[in-house]
Amino acid sequence: MDERVVVLGAGFGGLELSTILSEELGERANVTLIDAGDAFVLGFSKLDVLFGRTSLDAVRLPYRDVVKPGVRLLRETVTAIDPDARRVTTDAGVHEADILVVALGADYDYAATPGLSEANEFYSVAGAARLAPAVQSFSEGHAVIGVCGAPFKCPPAPSECALLLHDELTRRGVRDACRISFVIPLGSPVPPSPETSAALTEAFAERDIALITGRRIAAVDPARQVARLDDDSELPYDLFLGVPKHRAPDVVLASGMTEDGYIPVNPDTLATRYPGVYAVGDVTTAGVPKAGVFAEGAARVAARGILAQLRGDPPPAPYDGIGTCYIEFGDDRIGAVTVDFRSGPRPTGVFGVPSAELRAEKHRFGADRRARWFGR
Repeated sequence: MDERVVVLGAGFGGLELSTILSEELGERANVTLIDAGDAFVLGFSKLDVLFGRTSLDAVRLPYRDVVKPGVRLLRETVTAIDPDARRVTTDAGVHEADILVVALGADYDYAATPGLSEANEFYSVAGAARLAPAVQSFSEGHAVIGVCGAPFKCPPAPSECALLLHDELTRRGVRDACRISFVIPLGSPVPPSPETSAALTEAFAERDIALITGRRIAAVDPARQVARLDDDSELPYDLFLGVPKHRAPDVVLASGMTEDGYIPVNPDTLATRYPGVYAVGDVTTAGVPKAGVFAEGAARVAARGILAQLRGDPPPAPYDGIGTCYIEFGDDRIGAVTVDFRSGPRPTGVFGVPSAELRAEKHRFGADRRARWFGR
């Protein structure tokens, strides 16, 4: 295949799209996959790291293990994107593309929340590792899990954090000496699924976790140990676990591709307004949550569209916007929510009651991607 496919970002979207093209085209795929990092981490692993279930080294999947016919993975930092010319500049050179896919995800905007530093966030895996000792040593006082803005990746994750913190404090016999508050700017924990939100709200009430909805963390004062909400009320804290405001990476914002901070795409095809340029995952406004499973689903549609273009085949079925997120409910129980964002006038969600079957399903989810993308 003479067409050069350049994929920016080796997360859920970039890995799945590159894998499909490799499976379909073999050595003829001619895919260049570019990522600045040296390893991939499944998003839900950050909570395992935060609560000491595993180590950072144990959850890292090195990109050197991505060995696929027709795919060349380069560890380079993207410094400029020209979507009109389909030209990408990195710290190592220039890449010309016939088909360009932007899958660079969302970055964290620490500066958007005064006082929030990298040391106060658990949403990156490195941040979870930094905060793990503070969680392990916390034994009395007020813990605040606070979201600094919406949209944010993996919407159920802050709820999971609150429930798992309760378990951790209970296990150490110090729960009675601690308070837990959870601040979220959404109207409920999982708005598309009232049943899921109700189950989480009930779980919080049973565990004496204070749920504060419709509010975001506007600032953090580490000296006073106070979090200020967007209504100017304050929450004193002894342990703060923050979810930073998200935004598209600087290089994407500088490319001219964005509107209102993210790349607009055709929600059916994931094509941008630039010919031959697609965007998938958290960097887009595709009308679905910023979560790995949705990035992966979008990547499958974009890959099929690229294959149809290369082969002269009819276009694939449009992106269905359906995805399942697994939810840790504490007490070693895992539930799920399956949300359909595109088939009706509004999103609908189906709650999966915590069960052993869903625990096994979550483990299979991780194992399947480790095997599919990394040969493990």
